[in-house]
Amino acid sequence: MKSPILSYLEYLHAEGKQNTAGAPAAYIPELGRVSPELFGISLATADGYTYEVGDARHPFTIQSISKPFSYGIALMDQGFDAVDRKVDVEPSGEAFNEISLTAGSGRPRNPMINAGAIVSTSLVLPEAAGRYERIRAAYSGFAGRDLSLSQEVFESEQSSGYRNLALGYLLRSFGIIEEDPSPIVEDYFKQCSLEVTCHDLSIMAATLANNGVNPISGERLLTDDVVERVLSVMGTSGMYDGAGNWITHVGMPAKSGVGGGIIAVLPGQIGVAVFSPPLDEHGNSVRGVEVCRRLSQDLQMHFVRAGRTGRSAVRCSYSVADSPSGSRRSEESRAVLNQHGGIARVYELAGDLLFSGAESVVRAVSDLEAEVRYVVLDLLRVDEVSEVAKKMIAELHSRLALEDRELLLVDPEGKLGDVDLPPELPGARVFGSRQDAIEWCEAKILTAFGTSFESPEHARIFESSLFEGLDHADALDLRSMMLERVFDDGERVLGPDESFPGVFFVVQGQVISSGTASNGRRLRLTSVNPGATFGESALIGARAGGVELTAVGRLETLFLPATAIAALEEMNKDLAIKLWRALTRGGYESLDRRLQEVAVRLGN
Repeated sequence: MKSPILSYLEYLHAEGKQNTAGAPAAYIPELGRVSPELFGISLATADGYTYEVGDARHPFTIQSISKPFSYGIALMDQGFDAVDRKVDVEPSGEAFNEISLTAGSGRPRNPMINAGAIVSTSLVLPEAAGRYERIRAAYSGFAGRDLSLSQEVFESEQSSGYRNLALGYLLRSFGIIEEDPSPIVEDYFKQCSLEVTCHDLSIMAATLANNGVNPISGERLLTDDVVERVLSVMGTSGMYDGAGNWITHVGMPAKSGVGGGIIAVLPGQIGVAVFSPPLDEHGNSVRGVEVCRRLSQDLQMHFVRAGRTGRSAVRCSYSVADSPSGSRRSEESRAVLNQHGGIARVYELAGDLLFSGAESVVRAVSDLEAEVRYVVLDLLRVDEVSEVAKKMIAELHSRLALEDRELLLVDPEGKLGDVDLPPELPGARVFGSRQDAIEWCEAKILTAFGTSFESPEHARIFESSLFEGLDHADALDLRSMMLERVFDDGERVLGPDESFPGVFFVVQGQVISSGTASNGRRLRLTSVNPGATFGESALIGARAGGVELTAVGRLETLFLPATAIAALEEMNKDLAIKLWRALTRGGYESLDRRLQEVAVRLGN
């Protein structure tokens, strides 16, 4: 199934292509010759999965997007104090190429403007291979592949970069640069001329989102404290004199380059990269700015709304064949479920469902084999569900429904609320427990692939736990005390304020219990299938306690009244004890399953 996230990016790309404002950076001759039609978007998650559309693999030069990475390398090499003595961290409020130095000290305002970036380059330890090679190798580590120089762009930069050379000499005059500035500025031109793709930049951004660890290679490139500083400066200064507007409307640390690229980072979740050469008056990609604004707005990526880490929300996943409900089944039925249970798959979710967590769910379901017909999302361990996650799950439900597949939700507390769906699609089924959702899937599988294993003729009631351990004579005695009771589909078996009249043994059909949650939603709580019993609490005089029992399909039962059990205790104590043991064992099996799910709801 095609991912709804990829479909959304395709829509965003098609819409963005209509925007023809801006022009490539002609003041660097080689950049001015780049086609303004090029346009790519790449989104990489903090665990390294990428979505990309358009010209996401087209090479271009990194330009000023290099600045935060060189700043991070300098911090790793020299330490915070040494770097802070050379370059400040204050927003300049000026264009990227302004001569913005602090009065008296000569320090550049921040490492995102050209003067500060040249200082960062000067602070990278050259090691044996030289400063530029050290930078190139480090950038390659961030991108997860070997990057190379665009000789044409480098020569174009060097032949027209007089202002940057002048900045180098000015910094030397203040003692900020302590050696010949010409080789340093040359290395700066080279780092800006490294070729990347939109895909590369999204991995580099995802490395920052992943606390400095490349999510593909697993290599640690920056420490946590360095990433914190780099992202902070990107947030305040990465978009130059447009930084205030950016942080207000987009709310992600970002960096642009005059080659047409933009990266944006949502810490702990994703790295975004956009490539489109036409620039606005601030030197930022016109389409890139708009794409990031839309992503922030549509997917709730502003740091204020998505402040907590949102890694994979999938705690575990398994098929119904791997983990059946545990309901009592005949041998033939168990064989069918074992063979065909793979068509139903359960995903137990946990934590907060923000964009990244919901993305991991959508990704997992989108990659399922076509044979999987039923998908169960268990939200018992989920704490918070963001609005964008609700929209993504609604879209997932829609896409599954269009393929004649079904999404089932275990959501007893109504965390998803009313999922907004197109009017032509039915709402998602909601269950009160994972057990009930799995039982529902099993019923569908048995209907599709079984014969008549659980028909009245083949219910095998004498093989059930109720009759387990009884000899044939005792079994017949017990059966003779039971009455046949039949209910139509949808008929109420027991009202919420009624007392249980006795023990029911299900021969055919199904019984469901439902109750009302604190938010007023009606929730399905449990189900009872052929071969199982309900109503054991009649033996202690209990009432339904707000729970309603309803027949699903034609319900045929054998009914053992409480009065008959009392009479049995007088007439045949041994048989009564065997009956009590069977009822107690079945009750504890059911209780154990319920307690496990209650423990999940309580956070244990």
